[in-house]
Amino acid sequence: MSDSTGRALALLNLLQAHRHWSAPELSGRLGVTVRTVRRDVERLRDLGYRIDSTTGAHGGYRLEAGASMPPLLLSDEEAVTIAVGLRLVAAGRLRRGAESALSVLAKLEQVLPPRLRRRVSALAPALRHSPGTGGVATEVLTDLALACRDRERVRLAYTPAGGERQERRVEPHALVPAAGHWYLVCWDLHRADWRTFRVDRVGEVEHLRVGFAPRELPPERVDALVTVSRTWGPRSRDAVAVVDMPLAEFTAEFGEWAQGAQADGPERTRWPVGGESARDIAYGLSWLPAGTSYRVEIAEGDRAELRESLQRMLAALDR
Repeated sequence: MSDSTGRALALLNLLQAHRHWSAPELSGRLGVTVRTVRRDVERLRDLGYRIDSTTGAHGGYRLEAGASMPPLLLSDEEAVTIAVGLRLVAAGRLRRGAESALSVLAKLEQVLPPRLRRRVSALAPALRHSPGTGGVATEVLTDLALACRDRERVRLAYTPAGGERQERRVEPHALVPAAGHWYLVCWDLHRADWRTFRVDRVGEVEHLRVGFAPRELPPERVDALVTVSRTWGPRSRDAVAVVDMPLAEFTAEFGEWAQGAQADGPERTRWPVGGESARDIAYGLSWLPAGTSYRVEIAEGDRAELRESLQRMLAALDR
C-alpha cells in the first residue's frame, strides 16, 4: 500500500469517526501539511465520498451522504458485531452488542444516499413493533448516537408520559438500552443537571452544531439514572415523607433517588413516595436512613392499610 493510499484511508477513518474536523486538526492527526490534507480530500471525493468543506474560523471538513454507496471502514469490534449480529438476528435471539450495533448504524445513516434511505424507511413500519424496538424511530436513534459520539448539543422535541410536548436543549452523553427501551442520558442545559429521556418519546432531534466539553459521569451513575427513569412515573398511590434532614444532605445521601425532593425550611426535606399499593409506599420509606425521624402525609385509606400491614408484621416478629 502506497503512503498516499494509506494516508487517504486514515483520513477516511477520521472523517467517519467524527462529524466535523478542522484542517489543522486533520493535518496534526496525520502528520502532514494542510495542503496535503486538501489533496487527500480530493482523492476521496474522486472515489465517490461526498466531503463538504467550509471556510472561516469554524471551517473544516465533514463526511456527508452522496449519490452512491461508497465503501465504509469499520473497526474490528463493529465488524464482529455485524457478523455475529446477523447470525443472531436470523435466529431471532439478539441479546447483546446493542451499543456496537448502534455505532455501525450511525455510520451507515451518515453516508446512506437518499434512494437507499427511502428503502430503509419503507421497511420501518414492518419492523416498528418487533420485540425490543420500543417504537423508536431509526432517524431519532441514529441522530442521538451521532450527537453522543461527536459531543454536539441538540434540541429535543420531547413528550413525557401524560404530559405536553416540550423543547429541551441538551448535551447527549450516552444511549442505554434497558427493558425493551432506549434511554438518553444527557446534561439538560435548562435544568443545569443530568436528565434521562426515553427515546421513543422524542419526536425530533435538531443538531445545533455547537460542541461541548464532556462532563465526567461514572458508569454506575449512568445505570442509576436509567433505573430511576424506568421506575419513576405516574402512580396510583402517593405519599410524602417529611424528613428531618436538610435538602442538600438528603440529596447527597440518596443521589439519583432524591428526584422530586424539595426543601421544607432549612432543616427538613419533602420527598414524594408512591407506587401501585400501600406496600410500595412502605418499601420506599424503608430506604430512609436509619435513625432519621420523619412523618408521612398520606391518604387515610392508605394510612389504615399501611398500619394494619405493619401491625401484622410486628406481631409476626414478636411471635
